[in-house]
Amino acid sequence: MEVSCYKCNTVTTVEVGFEVRNFVCPNCQSIYILDANKDLRRERLFNHKIPQVGLQIGQKGILKGIEYTVTGILTKKVYGAYYWNEYILNDKSNQFIYLSESDGHWIFLKEIEDKFEVSNRPKFLTYEGIVMNLYDYTDVDIVSAQGFFDFTLPKTKIHSIEYISAPNMISIEKDGDIETTYFGEHITTKEIRKGFPFFTLPPKVGTGLVQPFFLNIRNTAIVFCIVAILILLSHWFIYKDKLEKQVFYKDLTFDAFNNKDIVSPSFVLEGGSAPMTIAVNSGVDNSWANVQVALLNEKTNDAVYASKDIEYYHGYTDGESWTEGNPSEEFNICGVTAGKYHLVITPQKAPEDLQNNSLTIKAVWDQPSGRNRWLTIIFMVVLLIALYYLNVNFEQKRWEDSDNSPYN
Repeated sequence: MEVSCYKCNTVTTVEVGFEVRNFVCPNCQSIYILDANKDLRRERLFNHKIPQVGLQIGQKGILKGIEYTVTGILTKKVYGAYYWNEYILNDKSNQFIYLSESDGHWIFLKEIEDKFEVSNRPKFLTYEGIVMNLYDYTDVDIVSAQGFFDFTLPKTKIHSIEYISAPNMISIEKDGDIETTYFGEHITTKEIRKGFPFFTLPPKVGTGLVQPFFLNIRNTAIVFCIVAILILLSHWFIYKDKLEKQVFYKDLTFDAFNNKDIVSPSFVLEGGSAPMTIAVNSGVDNSWANVQVALLNEKTNDAVYASKDIEYYHGYTDGESWTEGNPSEEFNICGVTAGKYHLVITPQKAPEDLQNNSLTIKAVWDQPSGRNRWLTIIFMVVLLIALYYLNVNFEQKRWEDSDNSPYN
């Protein structure tokens, strides 16, 4: 259809498959109505300034696998200062869908035949198993329009009532005796940009009316619970028959072994990985000793090295006794897996220490530590709590402009 505006001479051409009841010039906002002779006659003028950002009349794009043409645009206003745009899209089978854009957030809407009794403004309603809460009821002004319309643009306010349950909504509009119900769902800017690649997207501000939180908290909690149960069960299954195993014990003297390697007998470890605890004790007194340990895997020739200082000092200074260090120390070689091993131990002591001549070394392959297991579960619990409060904050921002907020 081609229409030339009498006021500004702008020609608007769009293929439409419906009877045009109203036309609004995209350039000067002149409103044309269909008269008794089936001609479009200029009637009045919208005074609202049209924003330049957004879809344009006649623009084609693909959403959800269907090609649409933008045939009409409405700019609506509530509460005197809040504006949003609604785009009317028509496909080749002459079916309409609607895109509502507010502060860069988009909603994909379709007209449905279902009717709801909302004259007494119930706090919630249910559609296809989705329970939606009352968000707003108000009167809406159409302050601007562009393009072709199969209905007569109202000259008075439209009564609107909205129910939401992100990412869905029900919008009910009543113009006189005509009531129209729409079912809407959040649509991402990525989908809009992909469907209509050649236009400038308006910037996204705040939280959208039905914009979903980036995670489903309930599903995330279920996944975390399943993971925690699997961790506990697998840990129990792997280590249920595992017992503490002493693999080396020796009392030695520094006279015989100072700065000399001690090679332990070979030993075999079976089962899941666990830490090997090395306990050392020496008769240090205002002196130090040191033990270097190498754990060698006889099959792979891999070696893990560890070293520990044993220090014990004491004295009397400024009228007070003091001590530092301990003649007994413990350290771990973590994550020792099953296999055949031996230890190479090298003890040494301070050269000036003539009194200390003893050292005891014990190596035990321990029961596995539950530390990592519980740290993982605690991390998931803390993360879930943090996500929950982020979600609550997100919802509070969604509802902050509603008089029906459940967070008031």
